[in-house]
Amino acid sequence: MSKNTEAQENLYDRTIDITSETCPMTFVRTRLALDRMAPGEILLVVMRGEEPRANIPRTASEQGHTVLSQEDQPDGTTRLRLRKAPG
Repeated sequence: MSKNTEAQENLYDRTIDITSETCPMTFVRTRLALDRMAPGEILLVVMRGEEPRANIPRTASEQGHTVLSQEDQPDGTTRLRLRKAPG
């Protein structure tokens, strides 16, 4: 990974940790965080498990948000970056 890409991966306006949550609370917490943000801001979601890993990016995209990156971490978590949809 280039330094520029690494720097971009660390850019976000807000972060939430939903590693201890289960469905459907994983997306409820993600949606509440997005609702509190301005259009274009970036949310970093730290999550654990296959269900949120598959469902949160899909549902966020269906609601018009942009998935910027999704990376599995060595500790078993996944870091998902979402850009809030415009207006």
